[in-house]
Amino acid sequence: MDLLTDHEGNLALQSVRNTIENAVAGRPVPALKLTPVFQERRGVFVTLTKEGSLRGCIGYPYPVLPLGEALAQVAVGVALEDPRFPPVIESELAEIAVEVTVLTPPVAITGPPDERLSHIEPGRHGLIIRGMGRSGLLLPQVCTDYHWDARTFLDQTCIKAGLPPHLWQNKSVEVLTFEGQIFSEHR
Repeated sequence: MDLLTDHEGNLALQSVRNTIENAVAGRPVPALKLTPVFQERRGVFVTLTKEGSLRGCIGYPYPVLPLGEALAQVAVGVALEDPRFPPVIESELAEIAVEVTVLTPPVAITGPPDERLSHIEPGRHGLIIRGMGRSGLLLPQVCTDYHWDARTFLDQTCIKAGLPPHLWQNKSVEVLTFEGQIFSEHR
């Protein structure tokens, strides 16, 4: 997967900001002129923060849509449909910072569960844990933000999935890694 340039990262941020502002106001979203990379299928997450606290985070972990389309859908979802938060309102838009994380395709860690720790590089990898009919995902920057080691990151991803910590050590649980290219507004 080719990395986005800084210019393309800024276009992604502008696209998300534009979509959120128009969606919150109930206006149609005018299209921005995007580069060809936005036609490639990519996984992507959009994170909103307000005064340094999480205000929403929604995305596609797998490359199911072209990046431009995925960004538009995720931008509306994070602003208006994240079930953990009330919808964003116009009066708080100036206080909200946008972060876009473009993902590499997730790859399963193969081999015995006791070797999983050696395949995870905190700060570089994000994690998906699937098992017992549940799934949880944490972006690479979460591990960095909380200064977790690989074991704690695995435990916390289990908790995010609604599973007991340490269940990643069970061979019936699947652990996948991915990487993310992060673009942030600085507000």
